[in-house]
Amino acid sequence: MSGRPRTLLGFDFGTRRIGVAVGQELTRTATALVTLTSRDGGPDWAAIGRLIEEWQPAALVVGLPLNLDGSESESSRLARRFGNRLAGRYNLPVFTVDERLSSSEAEALLAERGRFDKADIDKLAAQLILQGWLEANNGKEI
Repeated sequence: MSGRPRTLLGFDFGTRRIGVAVGQELTRTATALVTLTSRDGGPDWAAIGRLIEEWQPAALVVGLPLNLDGSESESSRLARRFGNRLAGRYNLPVFTVDERLSSSEAEALLAERGRFDKADIDKLAAQLILQGWLEANNGKEI
């Protein structure tokens, strides 16, 4: 790894809400950041643009909600399209990662802590997605 540690943003894409997390390579840790509400049936590109500007990520990670058997679903096709649009808009590398059951895992973790809402699930799912990617790609060049 050369230069300073790189920051990444992770996304748990949904048609109603998009969870966002931030992480960095040096510690290989991710933190839940925010849940964005979709606007007019699509991502809130202005809010995403502000996050990109603020965090200056070197790359983006998008969770793919595959079926339990590993096949593509309509949701995974939409998430892949979202990733392609991120790459085109912000000229950043976008990585996809299998995120089967990340929202279920996030909901279970939050249930252990007590009260939460849907927005908490989405941003924690984004954290789990990004954390998994950082651990799996330790030291690999972006």
